[in-house]
Amino acid sequence: MANVLTNLIPDAYAALIAVSRELVGFIPSVLRHPTTDRVAENQSVRVPSVPANTAGFNFVPQMGAMTAATQTISTVAVTITKTKAYPFSWTGEEQKSVDLGPGFLTLKQQQIAQAFRACVNEIETDLATATYQGASRAIGSAATTPFGTAGDFSDAANVRKILVDNGANMNDASLVIDTTAGAKLRGYQSQAHMVGSTDPLRQGVLLDMHGMKIRESAQVINHTAGTANATAAINSAGYAVGATTLTIGLPAGTGTIVTGDIITHARDTRKYVVSSADTDISNGGVYVLNGSGIRQAITTASSIVTTTASYTANCAFSRDAVVLATRLPAMPDQGDIAIDSFVMTDPMSGISFDIRAYAGVGMITYLVIASWGVKVIKSDSIAVLIG
Repeated sequence: MANVLTNLIPDAYAALIAVSRELVGFIPSVLRHPTTDRVAENQSVRVPSVPANTAGFNFVPQMGAMTAATQTISTVAVTITKTKAYPFSWTGEEQKSVDLGPGFLTLKQQQIAQAFRACVNEIETDLATATYQGASRAIGSAATTPFGTAGDFSDAANVRKILVDNGANMNDASLVIDTTAGAKLRGYQSQAHMVGSTDPLRQGVLLDMHGMKIRESAQVINHTAGTANATAAINSAGYAVGATTLTIGLPAGTGTIVTGDIITHARDTRKYVVSSADTDISNGGVYVLNGSGIRQAITTASSIVTTTASYTANCAFSRDAVVLATRLPAMPDQGDIAIDSFVMTDPMSGISFDIRAYAGVGMITYLVIASWGVKVIKSDSIAVLIG
């Protein structure tokens, strides 16, 4: 008869309750595809994507059958790119001594909590990185904390404007900020009646502002900008609105342009986020912008390209812009040498953990395991609020 993790399960649930209240903002804000199925690393999860309807016509009453209006429903592949296991071990004597402590979280509970915390924080970091690097445009100034002036909430209004102009679904949108910007908002909490509820909610929600849930995250990314100098310029005229791939001409200046850099062009004050680039621009090269590309045509040769300095990547986005897929890791059909296992799903984040116990000589090792992958599917529905 298989062992039952009778002692571990209550500890795990107690630990999970604590971790579910950690300061995360991206996980509860994105489109999630969580299941307790087991998939292999590098296997893809398919998420359906319905195309825009461009078949509108002038309706004229007539006798006769309508032509079928067919659409191709595509899917977006979200690849499970990571499987992580977080181990801890106990001897029999250690278990006996710890179990004697009633009324408090034991050391074992704290180890389980730390395993959950480590996994959730890494998922949050992956989401924060993918989200800002996949954003369409940005607003704000580097090294300047948003909401820096008491009573001025225009930073949220301006980043929302980018999403609205891009046609993002604002029915379920979030603005995830770092704790420094969060401290500014908390300091103005007496004025919060101007923009929403004064009740801080769970999972990092501060309040609703301009139709966006404002959440804090401890994992907001500090982007290190490339080193391109001020002499970099577009090679020639002829880039129409919507262009995403632009060529740097010669002489091109020096330095690098990297993924996540924020670019502006001469006579266009909009700030665009770089998807990819030839890092060494001294010999020219190209850089690619996210989303629907430039909003103002470039009609003048040698248009200067300027990169924003290093910045904090606070992000506004609609839920359907980013997908998080989480699954249990694949195990052999015949099982492995684990003496028992237990699947636990976090009711707050929907992330499932596989807790497995492996027996040794006079001791036991526990593994807390999860698999996940992230993908941006709508760059136009993401904007960076620079800090």
